[in-house]
Amino acid sequence: MTVIDDKVEAAVRWLPATAGAPAAVAPQVRRAGWPLIVVYGLAYTGLWMALLPPILVGLAMRVREIAPAHATGGLSLVVGVGALIALFGNPFFGRLSDRTTSRFGMRRPWLVAGALGGVAGLAIVATAASVPQLLLGWCLTQLAYNAQLAALAAILPDQIPASQRGMVSGIVNISLPLGMATGTFLVASLAGSTLAIFLVPAAIALAGALVLVWALPDHRLAAAERPRYGWREFLGSFWINPLRFPDFAWAWGNRFLLYAGVALLMTYQGFYLIRQLGCAPADAPHWIFLSTLVQSCTVAAASALGGGLSDALGRRKVFVCGATLAYALALLMIAFAASYPGFLAGVAVAGMAQGVYLAADLALVTDILPERETHAARNLGIFNIASVLPQSLMPAIAPGILSAGDGSYTALFVVAAVLVAFGAWVILPVRDVH
Repeated sequence: MTVIDDKVEAAVRWLPATAGAPAAVAPQVRRAGWPLIVVYGLAYTGLWMALLPPILVGLAMRVREIAPAHATGGLSLVVGVGALIALFGNPFFGRLSDRTTSRFGMRRPWLVAGALGGVAGLAIVATAASVPQLLLGWCLTQLAYNAQLAALAAILPDQIPASQRGMVSGIVNISLPLGMATGTFLVASLAGSTLAIFLVPAAIALAGALVLVWALPDHRLAAAERPRYGWREFLGSFWINPLRFPDFAWAWGNRFLLYAGVALLMTYQGFYLIRQLGCAPADAPHWIFLSTLVQSCTVAAASALGGGLSDALGRRKVFVCGATLAYALALLMIAFAASYPGFLAGVAVAGMAQGVYLAADLALVTDILPERETHAARNLGIFNIASVLPQSLMPAIAPGILSAGDGSYTALFVVAAVLVAFGAWVILPVRDVH
């Protein structure tokens, strides 16, 4: 990607993971009205519409147009460096948002600046004539949208009281598959215009941000209340001692390995469909939209079911371990699929596995979270690195795997399945939860 009691409130803080805890929140947060809640969910949906479809299909299309002879390496470079920018950009802008003393508020400036920067970055992506230009545009896009994402995430504890956070966090969680499916639908519908593929979703994201800015009763931070922020505070956003907190370290490793498989599937499914299943490049956006729709529906349904069962049974590890193994199985189904329906079957299993995993793993992590009373947001931010870092590392490794396998995407996804399956073993040493 994901609330009234201790455990679920900590889980909600995972959403603003790397944004850090707000520096100046009113002592009592008033009950939020439906207009603000709806606009908040729409702003999140718009951001995902603009940010995720390029990873799923848009960047692969652009790299094929610009450098067809080096498409795999070019895509790996662009996606990998962009993910690295996101990894550091989110906590950086989150801390800046916490320290913003603008008369317009703490979050509004970053919502607008991030949405505008995203439009500029995607415009460069859409018009790039070389891979370096494409890389520049995508890095700007990642930087801008992570600034907006940090501000969006911080609005939850800023504006939503504990009695409403469960409901609002559910809306926010749904926004990701909804934005991903809607964005890929737009890409498929606008496939005749490269500029429209990138800029129409960006314009929707900007409109959503502006409406939220208009509706948001943002807090203002006095200069005297600005928290200290230096190199020590910045570096502390990325580290927890694994020897002191081994359960957290094992859970982090499990999440990293699962998302290694997720990153490879998201990044290379376009090339896989074209080169291995014989999809025409012009049809790739439509095929990816259908697979994204299948995955989004199964993620949403399985997440609700898996979270409820995990709570009812009071068990976490069995769901996390089982879902991890199921995702590895899905990758094998995709690796050896002989047709597009077979690929969709694997995607459906992957979506169900990921939905159960996200619900149960989030609960598990909040159960074992170190220093929950004093550093919950920071530590959940460190855990979120396990989701982001593979998006940078795996595209750097993938060309070597493809080269060793004579360009076979079957080999790539088999390696991904092995990594994910190892993640199921990594969660077993966790002791403090069942």
